[in-house]
Amino acid sequence: MELEFQPVWFDSIGAKSSCILIITDHNILIDPGAAVMHPSFPAKREEKIKWYERAKQKIRLAARDADVIVISHYHHDHYIAFDADIYSGKLIFVKNPNQYINDSQQSRAEKFFNELCRNYGVELEDMLEPPEEKEFLDPMDGLKIAGNKSFGDYQKRRHELLEKGRRWFYGRVRKWCECKRIPEISFENIEVRFADDREFKLGKTKIRFTEPFFHGIEFSKVGWVFSTVVEFRGTKIIHSSDLNGPIIEDYAEWIIHENPNILILDGPMTYMLGYTLNLTNFRRAVENATKIILETDTQVIIYDHHLPRESKFRERTREVWEVARKLDKKVLTAAEFLGMQPVVLA
Repeated sequence: MELEFQPVWFDSIGAKSSCILIITDHNILIDPGAAVMHPSFPAKREEKIKWYERAKQKIRLAARDADVIVISHYHHDHYIAFDADIYSGKLIFVKNPNQYINDSQQSRAEKFFNELCRNYGVELEDMLEPPEEKEFLDPMDGLKIAGNKSFGDYQKRRHELLEKGRRWFYGRVRKWCECKRIPEISFENIEVRFADDREFKLGKTKIRFTEPFFHGIEFSKVGWVFSTVVEFRGTKIIHSSDLNGPIIEDYAEWIIHENPNILILDGPMTYMLGYTLNLTNFRRAVENATKIILETDTQVIIYDHHLPRESKFRERTREVWEVARKLDKKVLTAAEFLGMQPVVLA
């Protein structure tokens, strides 16, 4: 038996999602969530709803086959609110809801755990642990490449944004240290473990999770995610979650060092270029994806999620596709992997 994977649903198929099923001696479902495409997506509202409903149906079917579920963060396109039909009977690895999390995701996590507990006749409030005072270092201390990179004329503005981001970060730290803490939970047929920066052995499968990574740029107020590494009988697959490119150079270097056989890589939000994504950070994302292709032995890269949400995504990231073509490496959307055309191009 060898490692296999199946894209369950991705943006290129019509609804926002980054859900895959990895098959080893365990069935591991990563990020079982979906969301309706944004208003500017070139399709009728009825069609977007249809894709969204199909996505949820496909995810529910995949969950039946899974014995392990991974939730990299609490955005609706990465997890479905607690549903016993999906989560019961599973070992669930989730983003730690107590730290490295923004306010909106912390609220969603609390709701998820509340509903989980009530399903088993328990109130989450009765299980909460006392606040814990902890020291949190400046996240930029761990981003040596990005921290030392020169951005030319943008450097001054970048410095201002980093300082603003630090203030926001330490505001979150105070809240994390003051809040009661959600514990890891086990009931009769369900186990929930916090995954951040941990490693687990399941049979012959090794599953590793990174420390919390920024969701996009440094100090992104969207929050944090973790990436997932699954290894089985000499084959390694990485699910990047929402690194947006990756934008941050240190995350690209981490992927290069891991040198996976298969990479599930989300791309930059080209449909937000000039709005929430500026040109400098967009160029970083393209350069980093290109560097990953050049400097790894990775032969299959699913380059999707965030990316195929507007029709010019391939043109805007053409360096990535051109380098892959020259090196005869498979870089393709999930739809193309499944033999279909991305719906945004239909």
